[in-house]
Amino acid sequence: MRRITRIATVGVASAALALSATACGGKSSSDTGSDGADKAAIAYDIGGRGDQSFNDAAYAGLAQAEKDLDIDGNEAEPSDGESDADKVQRLTELARAGNNPVIGVGFAYAPAIKKVAPKFPKTTFGIIDDASVTGKNIANIVFNEEQGSYLAGVAAAKVTKTKTVGFIGGVETPLIKKFEAGYAQGVKDTDPTVKVLPQYLTQPPNFDGFSKPDLGKAAAQGQLDKNADVIYSAAGLAGSGAIEAASKAKKWNIGVDSDQYNQAGLANYKESILTSVTKDVSDAVFNLIKSVQDGKPQSGEIRYGLDKDGVGLSMSNPAFTEMKDVIAAVDKAKQEIIDGKITVKTAP
Repeated sequence: MRRITRIATVGVASAALALSATACGGKSSSDTGSDGADKAAIAYDIGGRGDQSFNDAAYAGLAQAEKDLDIDGNEAEPSDGESDADKVQRLTELARAGNNPVIGVGFAYAPAIKKVAPKFPKTTFGIIDDASVTGKNIANIVFNEEQGSYLAGVAAAKVTKTKTVGFIGGVETPLIKKFEAGYAQGVKDTDPTVKVLPQYLTQPPNFDGFSKPDLGKAAAQGQLDKNADVIYSAAGLAGSGAIEAASKAKKWNIGVDSDQYNQAGLANYKESILTSVTKDVSDAVFNLIKSVQDGKPQSGEIRYGLDKDGVGLSMSNPAFTEMKDVIAAVDKAKQEIIDGKITVKTAP
């Protein structure tokens, strides 16, 4: 497997320099792959690689493509407080460097892809978690987060002893409100007596709620003080702070996006991570890269839901899988959603 090139970009002025200087092994932005291989790139969302969640799931897909498809992978990091112009520059340089596809990890890339994609009609641009920007060379990779979150609500309602559970959203956006909506509905459908405490860390345009663990930690502590004994965090890197707080209080966490029980950076808290609402971002990234390599690039909306195992609950924690009544309730709810017997809300 080749070494994936990681590009740290800091603002518009340095973006081009960073791209051309990723030269571990002498690659420049105008080079093809080191041995003529195809090239693909992902541009990370807030928090970057190492968030133990959303971005790391995207990286896993790129790494798998390097291993299985013999491609050269490139990564580009966001900068704090960056503008849409920074994202435009980043995507432009990745496309000019010959990467195909170029994948924006997160809905924040929508304005940039809208500007850049028409300028590179032979390059496929993928955007994860957004379907608002469309084009012949744009693949909109979206998920039914509310469905996986509903299952998390079922589990939370079954395991709570205090009849109080928490939800922490990183930033109050329509996407994150899908997580809240599904979770709250799953809780209430399972046990109407259980109280759900929702809280958002920041409001747009402040996106620190996806990147600062101390915000998640403080929010979780507040919910613990209100008697919550299960906390579901959809907050990217900030969620790791919530996981730490709940773990130290010996209460349950529900992770998000990746199987956080198996994330190395959360190893000290893994026993508190009951389960995680997973989004198969890694397979989505891999599938898009493969489609381009096969000469049949994906485009338009590509939706992953429970019916395709695109979302779901992780089963890595043995303590969770041993809860037979909880697993039975989750499995029943999953099938009823797939069969159309349960319609999950996408807004609270």
